[in-house]
Amino acid sequence: MQPRNMSMSGVVDLAAVKAAQEAKAKAEQARAQSAREGGTGAISPADLVIDVDEAGFERDVLQRSAEVPVVIDFWAEWCEPCKQLSPVLERLAVEYNGRFLLAKVDVDANQMLMQQFGIQGIPAVFAVVAGQALPLFQGAAGEAQIRQTLDQLVQVGEQRFGLTGLTVDPEAVPGGAPAAPERPAGPHDGLLEAAVQALDSGDLSGAVQAYKNVLNEDPGNEEAKLGLAQAELLQRVQGVDPQQVRRDAAEKPADVQAQIAAADLDLVGGHVEDAFGRLIETVQRTVGDDRDTVRMRLLELFEVVGPDDPRVIAARRALARALF
Repeated sequence: MQPRNMSMSGVVDLAAVKAAQEAKAKAEQARAQSAREGGTGAISPADLVIDVDEAGFERDVLQRSAEVPVVIDFWAEWCEPCKQLSPVLERLAVEYNGRFLLAKVDVDANQMLMQQFGIQGIPAVFAVVAGQALPLFQGAAGEAQIRQTLDQLVQVGEQRFGLTGLTVDPEAVPGGAPAAPERPAGPHDGLLEAAVQALDSGDLSGAVQAYKNVLNEDPGNEEAKLGLAQAELLQRVQGVDPQQVRRDAAEKPADVQAQIAAADLDLVGGHVEDAFGRLIETVQRTVGDDRDTVRMRLLELFEVVGPDDPRVIAARRALARALF
């Protein structure tokens, strides 16, 4: 795992720390300054996860990266795979207890950062270590892979740059603000939590069943409907060969199952419009049962993304035109 400098001309300068020795010196100076001021430098576990925008990127990411590796989670509200990945990263940030800081960047609100990092699809995860950018992974990733990557990142930070991490005080109040009151437990919170835990552990069958258990008792539960659609999508793409799926779709444009499989991959990779467009075009080319099969899968993908998403609204109109 080798960090690399990235040019961020017009936004920030990722060459602020040009060598490992300079980074070590900065980290040591920061610790010494904190000691002279009589502070412990301890933060709350909640402060290990921060929202970052373009205006605060240099302060919140570049400067902090001289103290601790900063993992950047590029996400968007419409990205359903992001909604699966982000909670895992947030939980691991707390579990790693200050060995890295998690910075969340909403790409819709920070297009320039997305462009400067050269991101083609989300979710995408980078790190900045002592001012140097390091691509970690893009798209869906299992927790075991994420942990291995984070362990390597922490090792690089400690051995090459002298970054020993942040001191975390479990009793500290996040951001100096009073803690928010806990939300009263709902009747299905236990089942929903079981579903989330199953997703986090990679047990997709368990997650599907847990969401179905909620819907058996509460058919109108929107959280369970969305979770079930997401879990079933991830289950469908689990273990497939992406290159073969895309090759089949390119070579067999009239093959309904080939196009459906490729659309699932498109959506998991964050390419929402591509997934919708592929299936709408397939609807236009098919009739009878084949057309209905494609239409039903498209409606399932709409459920994954959410009915209020503008791309879903536009695709519904396009689907209506294709059908009628």
